[in-house]
Amino acid sequence: MKRIVVGAHYGVKDWLAQRVTAILMALYTLVFVAVLLASGPLTYASWKALFAAGWMRLATFVFAVSVLIHAWVGVRDILMDYAKPTGLRFALDVAAIVTLVAYAGWALQILWRA
Repeated sequence: MKRIVVGAHYGVKDWLAQRVTAILMALYTLVFVAVLLASGPLTYASWKALFAAGWMRLATFVFAVSVLIHAWVGVRDILMDYAKPTGLRFALDVAAIVTLVAYAGWALQILWRA
């Protein structure tokens, strides 16, 4: 079955999601490296103090969600290109979604664990 492309904005949302998430991940990486360099020697206590701050937990979670969205767009595009049987593609899409949602839950648990 051939896919019919209609409209001028086909794929713009995914393109934009890839770019925005890439920028968010790059910014987080720069901030994280700067914070680590400014914090002095890395110990368990300093690491725990860094992630005790609500802004750092939120920034880390936004980073994690950005990675998951970025991964989803990439995996979905690969599956659309190479997994031709519809049933197989659907099963792999569902497996990817379930895995990525589980990773998001795991990130929440790690960052906000008491």
